[in-house]
Amino acid sequence: MTTTTLTATTATTATAPVPGPKAPARAGEPARRREPYLDNVKFVLIALVVTGHSLVPTLSAHPSRAAYLFIYVFHMPLFVIVSGYLSRTFWNSDAKTTKLVDTFLAPYVVVEIGYAALRFALGQKWSLTITDPAWLNWYLIALLLWRLTTPVWQRMRFPLPIAVAVCLLAGFSQLPSDFSMDRLFGLLPFFVAGLMLRPEHFELLDRLWVKVAAAVTLLGAAVVAVLVAPAVDLGPIYYKNSFQQLGMPWWTGMGVRAGLLVAALAMSAAVLALVPRRRTWFSGLGTRTLYCYLLHGVPVLVAKEMGWLGAPWLHGPLGVVAIAGGCLALSIVLCLPVTRAAGRWLLEPRLAWLYRPRPAHAIARARVIEVRSRG
Repeated sequence: MTTTTLTATTATTATAPVPGPKAPARAGEPARRREPYLDNVKFVLIALVVTGHSLVPTLSAHPSRAAYLFIYVFHMPLFVIVSGYLSRTFWNSDAKTTKLVDTFLAPYVVVEIGYAALRFALGQKWSLTITDPAWLNWYLIALLLWRLTTPVWQRMRFPLPIAVAVCLLAGFSQLPSDFSMDRLFGLLPFFVAGLMLRPEHFELLDRLWVKVAAAVTLLGAAVVAVLVAPAVDLGPIYYKNSFQQLGMPWWTGMGVRAGLLVAALAMSAAVLALVPRRRTWFSGLGTRTLYCYLLHGVPVLVAKEMGWLGAPWLHGPLGVVAIAGGCLALSIVLCLPVTRAAGRWLLEPRLAWLYRPRPAHAIARARVIEVRSRG
């Protein structure tokens, strides 16, 4: 994802706990049932990720540009928020900390090599720079680094204001793309906001008047996107360019970035309020968004290079609907169990041999800490 991936993350957090009032199961009790709410959210977001990437060849058309702007204002910020929320207890579990390698570094290297080979096969120059993430791979390394800093943010008194200040001040520097440094700081407030969330905050959104306000908010955002899309520069929505690179004086750049933070948070809250909390036909798909995130670039990149996504008939409202429908179908296929079964050996390798076993008392202590943190 160019301003996106994941997800990714969230895409990468498919097996983490989700919000809910239920306490963890005690010893001797059956394991509690997985709550479907955030799985629903993640599938909606990953479908938007695929749609956003597929709209790029048609951005010269007003409908596509408006849809792209609407999606990009909130979909990656919300993905980062969800990833932050699911990172609250990340360091309390051996199974989760091993994911720093199993579901971050290992897939990162595989995807870097895979997309370099794909671009070369499509006639582009061979290019492989592990430190400079290729296209959608930026989210894996950014989420890895965010999670490494989680204990620091959890110790701070005022983490969110500090993260916002870091985000705004980052606009004064032309940060390199190495290790996703540019987006790492630009999207930082959303990750920290996710860390600060608690299950009761999600419950506040489950009210009728909030849902009505959420629908009005998204409708208003869609109208604004249609009105301003032809005139606005898309650069700021990627949260990676400096104010100088955007051609803005610093006060304008800070104002635009601050406005985007507010808009993204408002639209994210609206989406969280409207996504179903019950089990739906796509709840199970939302547990496998990592595969969609990492693999969707293959058909999308091929379609772009072959010119299929730039066909003249796609440059209109019906084209946006067609692209969105095709991307939804692709997202479903890439989130199916069979897709995970076929690619798990490559994207989620078992690296148990890499880790030394922990003493029994350390494991027991970690479990107690995790239970207390959830309670």
